Amino acid sequence: MSAFTVEDLKRIMRDCAGEEESVDLDGEILDLRFEELGYDSLALIETTSRIAREFGVGLPEEELGEIGTVRELLELVNRRLSVRS
Repeated sequence: MSAFTVEDLKRIMRDCAGEEESVDLDGEILDLRFEELGYDSLALIETTSRIAREFGVGLPEEELGEIGTVRELLELVNRRLSVRS
């Protein structure tokens, strides 16, 4: 499997956003905190569940609690992918 990209994450985040959520994924988002994107914690939990299902990457809860930015989530997923390969 190749690297998990910001485009992969944007697709999953758009799919997970609630009906009433307005998620701003335009422009440079890597260093933005999820709250700044209009993305709540429940949507982030659903996002990580979809990442696990689609990419076969389990994300430990203790590490998820430390994630604040989009970049940190991408780095965590890609570390898990490289360990698995």
